[in-house]
Amino acid sequence: MKTVLSTKMLSPAQKELFLNSGLGLVEYDALKIELLDVKIPFTYSNYIFTSKNAVKAFLRQAKRLDLSKFNAFCVGEKTKSLLEEKGLKVIEMAENASELAETLVKKYQNESFLFLCGNKRRDELPDTLKKYNIQYKELEVYHTHLNSKKFQRDFDGILFFSPSGIRSYLLENTLGKSTLFCIGNTTASEAEKHSKNIIVANKPTVENVLVQAIKEMSQ
Repeated sequence: MKTVLSTKMLSPAQKELFLNSGLGLVEYDALKIELLDVKIPFTYSNYIFTSKNAVKAFLRQAKRLDLSKFNAFCVGEKTKSLLEEKGLKVIEMAENASELAETLVKKYQNESFLFLCGNKRRDELPDTLKKYNIQYKELEVYHTHLNSKKFQRDFDGILFFSPSGIRSYLLENTLGKSTLFCIGNTTASEAEKHSKNIIVANKPTVENVLVQAIKEMSQ
């Protein structure tokens, strides 16, 4: 039986997809997230979120506020759903940070933003905003720690959801002949430094990564 490693613990519904596929599944969290105790100012109208972790940090401090007065600009469907579920208005959603930056430059040149991010944030978004003189402030609200773990075996497929996840896995393991399933192009470009055997999800969601892996590995 072929076995796939997920570098993130899956939800029961996501695991269900696997159980019906006849493939073996091993899972662990390659990253540990720590929300920081920094004070988030609620004086802005526009907030940029490129991950669900930033949203969690924001919500933890915004408990008593009327969230409908904040505008959110975010990356990813899951981040958008979480924001909307909590009552924030999502003005723009993009598939990745570069795409979001382009939209902000095109349509929101005169607005000012607070970008809530983690310590491993990528440079595309801030660099683009700086380049076009868009007013923004950046605040680090969470830390991503690499959570390394050694596996005494090889896997037929490995699921990766971020560049940091790949770095974490490689601290104690090698990729061997595994097929790497990546959630998006940013993760894939990190994978390309180490392997040619890569399949990128056609939509940046965990479910899509699983579907690609099941399709490929069941052949």
